[in-house]
Amino acid sequence: MAIFKRMSLKQGNTARTNAAELTLRASIYPLCLVTVLFFLWGFSYGLLDTLNKHFQTTLGINRARSAGLQAAYFGAYPLASLGHANWILRHYGFKPVFIWGLCLYGVGALVAWPCILHRSFGGFCAAIFIIGNGLGSLETAANPYITICGPPRYSELRINLAQAFNGVGTVVAPVLGSYVFFKNTGEGAQSLRNVQWVYLAIAAFVFLLAVVFYLSPIPEITDADMAFQAEATHANTDVLPFRKQYRLFHAAFAQFCYTGAQVAIAGYFINYVTETRPNTSDSLAAQFLAGAQGAFAMGRFLGVVFMRYIRPRHVFLVYLTLCIVFVAPAITQRGNTGMAMLYATLFFESICFPTIVALGMRGLGAHSKRGSGFIVGGVCGGAVVPPILGAVADMHNSTATAMAVPLAFFVAAWSYALAVNFVAAYRVPADQMGEARIGLPARDEEASGVGEVEKGGAEHVESGSNSEEIRGAGWH
Repeated sequence: MAIFKRMSLKQGNTARTNAAELTLRASIYPLCLVTVLFFLWGFSYGLLDTLNKHFQTTLGINRARSAGLQAAYFGAYPLASLGHANWILRHYGFKPVFIWGLCLYGVGALVAWPCILHRSFGGFCAAIFIIGNGLGSLETAANPYITICGPPRYSELRINLAQAFNGVGTVVAPVLGSYVFFKNTGEGAQSLRNVQWVYLAIAAFVFLLAVVFYLSPIPEITDADMAFQAEATHANTDVLPFRKQYRLFHAAFAQFCYTGAQVAIAGYFINYVTETRPNTSDSLAAQFLAGAQGAFAMGRFLGVVFMRYIRPRHVFLVYLTLCIVFVAPAITQRGNTGMAMLYATLFFESICFPTIVALGMRGLGAHSKRGSGFIVGGVCGGAVVPPILGAVADMHNSTATAMAVPLAFFVAAWSYALAVNFVAAYRVPADQMGEARIGLPARDEEASGVGEVEKGGAEHVESGSNSEEIRGAGWH
């Protein structure tokens, strides 16, 4: 019984802990554990893209209706990130949200089993909605946890590296779809019955993982810890009320537009390839999708390398700009050329989502937990844009022409990339957190020549005499 007392999920939220100053070494275990979650929802998302086209064929539904899968999945995100998961996060902490999200994921996977068996598209959408609530809960906690757990200087690198394993999951799912579920089964119900065993395995695994999280002593990060990180670097804007955190709301808008475009492209990738490339079956198109998701994962790993030497906001601007550059020709090109444009688009999409999360949370301090819910809630763009693309594709009988829809949403998200690079009120907090020495070895501080300055700044914050300096790094 003693172990259960030690593992109590009730945590305070106003006291400082040593989690605010975790070193790279101390943060490795909790980060590795949380990174497993990124693979899980990458796998779930990749499987959804594969099932989208197959449901169209097997159940005889049109493109717009098949987008109900994405609508159910991503439509659940704001319910979690702004509702139940965010409430648990603010009142109990990160670990309870991890466990809650995993349990919801497991329940949704169990519900999916009979729905697939009986070929019920509506029932499967309901199961996906439950899974979306679970994954939305996990993202509500995991994304801010990854950015905060460890030295603030490397937050973009951490979240992009963790999200790279999300990309690995999106590669594995289409490969399974092509070589396991849909191979040698024609277009009949047998291929769908093969999928049921995957969802049963997912349920067993996530329930086991929930137990692992319960028993693992991962550090809890409080509002006071996040306020300290922001104050110690003079990057905090939490001196302003939440309703005036305009950078945060712009980041949430960019996340809505970007995620909607990304999900729409991946969700209709198989449609695009089978329509524009002669003699391409659904199974072969699923293999091409796996390759495109491989380019996506590669882009994230390379993005981490670039961010080690280049400011993350610069890398973000270049990547999102190139998304616009490459998706535009896919509207008019056909065959291998058009598919190559989508490959390049997925490659440059790679770092956008996690970098928007990290940059949007810069300097939020005590508002971080609540603010993360808004940025993650922006993922509901994945429920809005795919049905629009599907409707346009049905209207013109061309998925290629409908690629103009994600192009428009990429341009809207681009406004945030421009602002964070060229507007001082966005740029300054991002850069000051990026130059922080918190959690780094003392020898590195001395070598950089800024260690004493940083320590002095932290003492100045604790004395309560830095209000003007903090405001100087925020909004004017």
